[in-house]
Amino acid sequence: MELDLAGRELRSVLNRLRRAQGQISGVIRMIEEGRDCEEVVTQLAAASRARDRAGFAIIATGLQQRLLDAENSGAADGDREQMRGRLEKLFLSLA
Repeated sequence: MELDLAGRELRSVLNRLRRAQGQISGVIRMIEEGRDCEEVVTQLAAASRARDRAGFAIIATGLQQRLLDAENSGAADGDREQMRGRLEKLFLSLA
């Protein structure tokens, strides 16, 4: 299953991942500095949300692409069901 992100979708996913990357760097620095546990966990949770949102955006884009491809190619019900199962598994891996 290839990923075909274009334009705004690609920028959005990359921005979310860069935000998570910055937040993780901040968490490492906070731990090294001996910062308060609550502050560290708050930043860690924010990084996790940013990463999850990027993952969900990728899955949503993949789902949209696969549904369009299936409609345009006249895919058999078994192929569509297999595709749905794979995308559901990806979605649940983030949930």
